[in-house]
Amino acid sequence: MVGPEEGSEFEKDELFEHHKVVASKGQEPLRVDKFLMNFIENAVRNKIQQAAKEGHIWVNDVAVKQNYKVKAGDEVRVLFEYPPHEDLLVPEDLPINIVYEDDVLLVVNKEPGMVVHPGHGNYSGTLINALLYHIKDLPVNRNERPGLVHRIDKDTSGLLVIAKTDAAMTFLSKQFFEKTSEREYVALVWGNVKEESGTVEGHIGRHPTNRLQMTVYPDGDQGKDAVTHFKVIERLGYITLISCKLETGRTHQIRAHMKYIGHTLFNDERYGGERILKGTTFTKYKQFVENAFKLLPRQALHAKTLGFVHPVSKEFMRFDSEIPKDMALCIEKWRQYSKNSATELGESESE
Repeated sequence: MVGPEEGSEFEKDELFEHHKVVASKGQEPLRVDKFLMNFIENAVRNKIQQAAKEGHIWVNDVAVKQNYKVKAGDEVRVLFEYPPHEDLLVPEDLPINIVYEDDVLLVVNKEPGMVVHPGHGNYSGTLINALLYHIKDLPVNRNERPGLVHRIDKDTSGLLVIAKTDAAMTFLSKQFFEKTSEREYVALVWGNVKEESGTVEGHIGRHPTNRLQMTVYPDGDQGKDAVTHFKVIERLGYITLISCKLETGRTHQIRAHMKYIGHTLFNDERYGGERILKGTTFTKYKQFVENAFKLLPRQALHAKTLGFVHPVSKEFMRFDSEIPKDMALCIEKWRQYSKNSATELGESESE
Protein backbone atom coordinates (compact mmCIF):
# COMPACT_ATOMS: atom_id res chain seq x y z
CA MET A 1 0.00 0.00 0.00
CA VAL A 2 1.17 3.50 -0.75
CA GLY A 3 -0.07 6.91 0.14
CA PRO A 4 -2.10 9.98 -0.63
CA GLU A 5 -1.61 13.70 -0.21
CA GLU A 6 0.51 14.31 2.86
CA GLY A 7 0.96 10.64 3.52
CA SER A 8 0.85 6.96 2.88
CA GLU A 9 -1.96 4.48 2.11
CA PHE A 10 -3.53 5.38 -1.26
CA GLU A 11 -7.29 5.49 -0.92
CA LYS A 12 -10.27 5.60 -3.28
CA ASP A 13 -10.96 9.21 -2.39
CA GLU A 14 -9.78 11.31 -5.31
CA LEU A 15 -11.99 12.53 -8.07
CA PHE A 16 -11.29 13.07 -11.77
CA GLU A 17 -13.01 15.79 -13.74
CA HIS A 18 -14.73 14.41 -16.85
CA HIS A 19 -16.77 17.44 -17.86
CA LYS A 20 -17.00 21.09 -16.83
CA VAL A 21 -19.57 23.62 -18.07
CA VAL A 22 -20.19 27.17 -16.84
CA ALA A 23 -23.77 28.31 -17.38
CA SER A 24 -24.00 31.46 -19.50
CA LYS A 25 -25.39 34.77 -18.23
CA GLY A 26 -28.61 34.17 -20.10
CA GLN A 27 -29.22 30.69 -18.70
CA GLU A 28 -32.80 30.21 -17.50
CA PRO A 29 -33.29 27.79 -14.54
CA LEU A 30 -33.02 24.24 -15.92
CA ARG A 31 -32.68 20.81 -14.31
CA VAL A 32 -29.04 19.80 -14.24
CA ASP A 33 -29.68 16.49 -16.03
CA LYS A 34 -31.37 18.32 -18.93
CA PHE A 35 -28.66 21.00 -18.84
CA LEU A 36 -25.86 18.45 -19.23
CA MET A 37 -27.66 16.70 -22.08
CA ASN A 38 -27.04 19.87 -24.12
CA PHE A 39 -23.30 19.79 -23.57
CA ILE A 40 -22.11 16.19 -23.29
CA GLU A 41 -21.78 14.42 -26.61
CA ASN A 42 -23.68 11.10 -26.84
CA ALA A 43 -25.04 11.59 -23.32
CA VAL A 44 -27.86 9.38 -22.07
CA ARG A 45 -30.19 11.06 -19.60
CA ASN A 46 -30.72 8.08 -17.31
CA LYS A 47 -26.94 7.71 -16.98
CA ILE A 48 -26.66 11.38 -16.03
CA GLN A 49 -29.41 10.89 -13.47
CA GLN A 50 -27.65 7.83 -12.06
CA ALA A 51 -24.40 9.81 -11.82
CA ALA A 52 -26.26 12.48 -9.85
CA LYS A 53 -27.74 9.88 -7.48
CA GLU A 54 -24.22 8.58 -6.81
CA GLY A 55 -22.91 12.06 -6.03
CA HIS A 56 -20.87 12.60 -9.17
CA ILE A 57 -22.48 15.80 -10.42
CA TRP A 58 -21.32 18.98 -8.73
CA VAL A 59 -22.47 22.57 -8.96
CA ASN A 60 -20.20 25.22 -7.46
CA ASP A 61 -18.21 22.51 -5.61
CA VAL A 62 -21.29 20.90 -4.00
CA ALA A 63 -22.81 17.57 -5.07
CA VAL A 64 -26.37 17.96 -6.35
CA LYS A 65 -29.30 15.74 -7.34
CA GLN A 66 -30.65 15.49 -10.88
CA ASN A 67 -33.48 17.95 -10.16
CA TYR A 68 -31.16 20.80 -9.19
CA LYS A 69 -31.99 23.90 -11.29
CA VAL A 70 -28.89 25.29 -12.99
CA LYS A 71 -28.74 29.09 -12.93
CA ALA A 72 -26.66 31.70 -14.75
CA GLY A 73 -23.02 31.54 -13.71
CA ASP A 74 -23.21 28.08 -12.12
CA GLU A 75 -20.12 25.91 -12.60
CA VAL A 76 -21.29 22.38 -13.37
CA ARG A 77 -18.79 19.53 -13.15
CA VAL A 78 -18.97 15.77 -13.56
CA LEU A 79 -16.46 13.99 -11.30
CA PHE A 80 -15.66 10.28 -11.14
CA GLU A 81 -13.11 8.14 -9.30
CA TYR A 82 -11.39 7.13 -12.54
CA PRO A 83 -9.65 9.21 -15.20
CA PRO A 84 -11.63 10.33 -18.26
CA HIS A 85 -9.14 8.76 -20.64
CA GLU A 86 -6.45 6.16 -20.16
CA ASP A 87 -3.42 7.62 -21.90
CA LEU A 88 -2.49 10.22 -19.29
CA LEU A 89 1.08 9.14 -18.68
CA VAL A 90 2.95 11.05 -21.36
CA PRO A 91 6.63 11.91 -20.73
CA GLU A 92 7.25 15.65 -20.64
CA ASP A 93 10.53 17.57 -20.47
CA LEU A 94 9.76 19.61 -17.34
CA PRO A 95 12.16 21.00 -14.73
CA ILE A 96 12.24 19.08 -11.43
CA ASN A 97 14.47 19.59 -8.41
CA ILE A 98 16.16 16.24 -7.69
CA VAL A 99 18.00 16.43 -4.37
CA TYR A 100 19.21 12.82 -4.35
CA GLU A 101 19.28 9.92 -6.80
CA ASP A 102 20.80 6.45 -7.00
CA ASP A 103 19.98 3.21 -8.83
CA VAL A 104 16.80 2.43 -6.89
CA LEU A 105 15.24 5.72 -5.80
CA LEU A 106 15.30 9.48 -6.03
CA VAL A 107 14.17 12.29 -3.73
CA VAL A 108 12.48 15.31 -5.27
CA ASN A 109 11.80 18.73 -3.77
CA LYS A 110 8.48 19.58 -5.44
CA GLU A 111 7.71 23.18 -6.26
CA PRO A 112 4.32 24.58 -5.21
CA GLY A 113 1.78 24.56 -8.03
CA MET A 114 2.95 21.29 -9.59
CA VAL A 115 0.43 18.45 -9.51
CA VAL A 116 2.01 15.13 -8.54
CA HIS A 117 0.11 12.85 -10.95
CA PRO A 118 -2.36 13.31 -13.83
CA GLY A 119 -6.04 13.47 -13.03
CA HIS A 120 -8.76 15.68 -11.53
CA GLY A 121 -8.54 18.21 -14.35
CA ASN A 122 -4.73 18.16 -14.58
CA TYR A 123 -3.69 15.85 -17.39
CA SER A 124 -0.27 17.26 -18.20
CA GLY A 125 2.56 19.17 -16.59
CA THR A 126 2.63 16.89 -13.55
CA LEU A 127 5.56 15.49 -11.61
CA ILE A 128 4.84 12.03 -13.02
CA ASN A 129 4.98 13.40 -16.58
CA ALA A 130 8.38 14.90 -15.75
CA LEU A 131 9.67 11.73 -14.06
CA LEU A 132 8.70 9.57 -17.04
CA TYR A 133 10.88 11.78 -19.22
CA HIS A 134 13.77 11.51 -16.76
CA ILE A 135 13.38 7.75 -16.09
CA LYS A 136 12.07 5.48 -18.83
CA ASP A 137 10.85 2.53 -16.78
CA LEU A 138 9.29 3.37 -13.44
CA PRO A 139 7.54 0.69 -11.37
CA VAL A 140 3.84 1.24 -10.69
CA ASN A 141 2.02 1.10 -7.38
CA ARG A 142 -1.30 -0.69 -6.97
CA ASN A 143 -3.10 2.36 -8.40
CA GLU A 144 -0.97 2.17 -11.55
CA ARG A 145 0.96 5.33 -10.68
CA PRO A 146 4.60 5.18 -11.75
CA GLY A 147 7.14 5.58 -8.98
CA LEU A 148 4.83 7.04 -6.35
CA VAL A 149 5.32 5.88 -2.78
CA HIS A 150 3.42 8.86 -1.35
CA ARG A 151 2.31 12.24 -2.62
CA ILE A 152 1.51 15.80 -1.58
CA ASP A 153 -1.04 18.34 -2.75
CA LYS A 154 -0.58 20.55 -5.79
CA ASP A 155 -0.03 23.70 -3.72
CA THR A 156 1.99 22.01 -0.99
CA SER A 157 5.74 22.17 -1.59
CA GLY A 158 8.42 19.80 -0.39
CA LEU A 159 10.07 16.41 -0.38
CA LEU A 160 8.92 13.20 -2.03
CA VAL A 161 10.68 9.86 -2.45
CA ILE A 162 10.24 8.08 -5.80
CA ALA A 163 10.89 4.37 -6.33
CA LYS A 164 12.80 3.33 -9.47
CA THR A 165 12.47 -0.45 -9.07
CA ASP A 166 9.71 -2.83 -8.02
CA ALA A 167 11.74 -3.95 -5.01
CA ALA A 168 12.25 -0.36 -3.88
CA MET A 169 8.55 0.36 -4.33
CA THR A 170 7.61 -2.57 -2.11
CA PHE A 171 10.25 -1.80 0.54
CA LEU A 172 9.48 1.93 0.77
CA SER A 173 5.71 1.51 0.63
CA LYS A 174 5.85 -0.88 3.57
CA GLN A 175 7.58 1.78 5.69
CA PHE A 176 4.87 4.34 4.95
CA PHE A 177 2.15 1.80 5.64
CA GLU A 178 3.74 0.67 8.92
CA LYS A 179 4.37 4.29 9.98
CA THR A 180 8.14 3.91 10.28
CA SER A 181 8.98 6.65 7.79
CA GLU A 182 9.65 10.16 9.07
CA ARG A 183 7.71 13.12 7.69
CA GLU A 184 7.72 16.63 9.08
CA TYR A 185 5.83 19.57 7.63
CA VAL A 186 5.91 23.25 8.50
CA ALA A 187 2.72 25.26 8.33
CA LEU A 188 1.37 28.72 9.02
CA VAL A 189 -2.01 28.54 10.73
CA TRP A 190 -4.56 31.12 11.74
CA GLY A 191 -4.70 32.03 15.42
CA ASN A 192 -2.39 31.79 18.40
CA VAL A 193 -1.98 28.08 19.15
CA LYS A 194 -2.14 28.00 22.95
CA GLU A 195 -0.35 24.69 23.55
CA GLU A 196 3.38 24.44 22.86
CA SER A 197 2.76 20.98 21.43
CA GLY A 198 -0.06 18.53 21.07
CA THR A 199 -1.68 15.70 19.13
CA VAL A 200 -4.78 15.79 16.95
CA GLU A 201 -6.64 12.50 16.62
CA GLY A 202 -9.79 12.03 14.61
CA HIS A 203 -10.94 9.91 11.70
CA ILE A 204 -10.71 11.70 8.36
CA GLY A 205 -13.09 11.11 5.47
CA ARG A 206 -14.86 12.95 2.67
CA HIS A 207 -17.04 15.88 3.65
CA PRO A 208 -20.73 14.83 3.42
CA THR A 209 -21.71 17.67 1.07
CA ASN A 210 -18.44 19.00 -0.38
CA ARG A 211 -16.46 16.02 -1.59
CA LEU A 212 -13.52 18.23 -2.57
CA GLN A 213 -12.93 18.65 1.16
CA MET A 214 -12.00 16.15 3.84
CA THR A 215 -13.47 16.45 7.31
CA VAL A 216 -12.90 14.99 10.78
CA TYR A 217 -15.29 12.40 12.25
CA PRO A 218 -14.28 12.40 15.95
CA ASP A 219 -16.57 9.50 16.84
CA GLY A 220 -14.80 7.29 14.31
CA ASP A 221 -18.07 6.31 12.64
CA GLN A 222 -16.74 7.32 9.23
CA GLY A 223 -13.39 7.83 7.52
CA LYS A 224 -10.05 6.37 8.58
CA ASP A 225 -7.99 6.91 11.70
CA ALA A 226 -5.56 9.82 11.52
CA VAL A 227 -2.98 11.17 13.96
CA THR A 228 -1.04 14.44 13.65
CA HIS A 229 1.54 15.65 16.18
CA PHE A 230 2.21 19.39 16.19
CA LYS A 231 4.67 21.74 17.87
CA VAL A 232 4.82 25.53 17.93
CA ILE A 233 7.91 26.97 16.21
CA GLU A 234 7.09 30.68 16.42
CA ARG A 235 4.15 32.81 17.49
CA LEU A 236 3.47 35.67 15.10
CA GLY A 237 0.50 37.43 16.60
CA TYR A 238 -2.64 36.40 14.75
CA ILE A 239 -0.96 33.41 13.12
CA THR A 240 1.40 30.68 14.34
CA LEU A 241 4.24 28.84 12.62
CA ILE A 242 4.07 25.17 13.56
CA SER A 243 5.73 21.85 12.83
CA CYS A 244 3.54 18.83 12.06
CA LYS A 245 4.66 15.21 12.17
CA LEU A 246 2.40 12.61 10.60
CA GLU A 247 1.73 9.30 12.27
CA THR A 248 -0.74 8.41 9.53
CA GLY A 249 -1.06 9.70 5.99
CA ARG A 250 -4.60 10.61 5.03
CA THR A 251 -5.66 12.90 2.22
CA HIS A 252 -5.46 16.55 3.38
CA GLN A 253 -4.64 15.27 6.87
CA ILE A 254 -2.88 18.38 8.19
CA ARG A 255 -5.34 20.72 6.49
CA ALA A 256 -8.39 18.91 7.91
CA HIS A 257 -6.93 18.34 11.38
CA MET A 258 -5.80 21.93 11.86
CA LYS A 259 -9.18 23.28 10.77
CA TYR A 260 -10.82 20.85 13.18
CA ILE A 261 -8.95 22.35 16.16
CA GLY A 262 -9.70 25.91 15.04
CA HIS A 263 -6.42 26.73 13.31
CA THR A 264 -7.05 26.60 9.57
CA LEU A 265 -3.96 26.88 7.37
CA PHE A 266 -3.18 30.40 6.22
CA ASN A 267 -4.53 31.06 2.71
CA ASP A 268 -5.94 27.53 2.35
CA GLU A 269 -8.74 28.40 -0.05
CA ARG A 270 -10.39 24.98 -0.01
CA TYR A 271 -10.76 25.03 3.78
CA GLY A 272 -11.62 28.71 4.27
CA GLY A 273 -8.17 29.98 5.18
CA GLU A 274 -8.17 32.58 2.39
CA ARG A 275 -10.33 34.84 4.59
CA ILE A 276 -9.26 36.84 7.63
CA LEU A 277 -10.02 34.45 10.48
CA LYS A 278 -8.15 36.25 13.27
CA GLY A 279 -7.16 39.84 13.89
CA THR A 280 -8.59 43.33 13.95
CA THR A 281 -11.21 45.08 11.87
CA PHE A 282 -8.87 47.92 10.91
CA THR A 283 -8.59 48.66 7.19
CA LYS A 284 -4.81 48.83 7.55
CA TYR A 285 -4.75 45.27 8.91
CA LYS A 286 -7.01 44.03 6.14
CA GLN A 287 -4.64 45.49 3.56
CA PHE A 288 -1.68 43.88 5.32
CA VAL A 289 -3.31 40.42 5.19
CA GLU A 290 -4.24 40.84 1.53
CA ASN A 291 -0.61 41.69 0.76
CA ALA A 292 0.47 38.59 2.69
CA PHE A 293 -1.93 36.50 0.58
CA LYS A 294 -0.30 37.91 -2.54
CA LEU A 295 3.14 36.91 -1.28
CA LEU A 296 1.92 33.38 -0.57
CA PRO A 297 -0.90 32.61 -3.04
CA ARG A 298 -1.45 29.06 -1.74
CA GLN A 299 -1.91 27.15 1.49
CA ALA A 300 1.04 27.68 3.83
CA LEU A 301 2.29 24.08 3.97
CA HIS A 302 5.73 22.65 3.16
CA ALA A 303 6.96 19.04 3.45
CA LYS A 304 10.28 19.96 5.02
CA THR A 305 11.81 16.71 6.28
CA LEU A 306 11.67 13.16 4.94
CA GLY A 307 13.33 10.08 6.41
CA PHE A 308 13.30 6.38 5.51
CA VAL A 309 15.43 3.25 5.49
CA HIS A 310 17.19 2.72 2.16
CA PRO A 311 15.93 -0.40 0.32
CA VAL A 312 19.46 -1.67 -0.48
CA SER A 313 21.92 -0.30 2.09
CA LYS A 314 19.34 -0.54 4.90
CA GLU A 315 20.72 2.73 6.29
CA PHE A 316 18.35 5.38 7.56
CA MET A 317 18.39 8.41 5.27
CA ARG A 318 17.05 11.81 6.26
CA PHE A 319 16.56 14.75 3.93
CA ASP A 320 15.78 18.32 4.87
CA SER A 321 14.65 21.19 2.64
CA GLU A 322 14.55 24.93 3.03
CA ILE A 323 11.24 26.71 3.40
CA PRO A 324 10.42 27.99 -0.12
CA LYS A 325 10.76 31.67 -0.92
CA ASP A 326 7.05 32.52 -1.05
CA MET A 327 6.41 31.03 2.37
CA ALA A 328 9.61 32.51 3.85
CA LEU A 329 8.65 36.00 2.66
CA CYS A 330 5.18 35.63 4.17
CA ILE A 331 6.62 34.47 7.50
CA GLU A 332 9.01 37.44 7.59
CA LYS A 333 6.16 39.84 6.79
CA TRP A 334 4.15 38.50 9.73
CA ARG A 335 7.25 38.54 11.93
CA GLN A 336 7.75 42.25 11.28
CA TYR A 337 4.05 42.97 11.77
CA SER A 338 4.06 41.11 15.08
CA LYS A 339 7.13 43.03 16.30
CA ASN A 340 5.70 46.38 15.25
CA SER A 341 2.36 45.62 16.86
CA ALA A 342 4.07 44.65 20.11
CA THR A 343 6.15 47.84 20.04
CA GLU A 344 3.08 50.01 19.42
CA LEU A 345 1.23 48.26 22.25
CA GLY A 346 4.16 48.77 24.62
CA GLU A 347 4.39 52.45 23.78
CA SER A 348 0.67 53.01 24.29
CA GLU A 349 0.77 51.27 27.66
CA SER A 350 3.70 53.43 28.84
CA GLU A 351 1.99 56.71 27.94
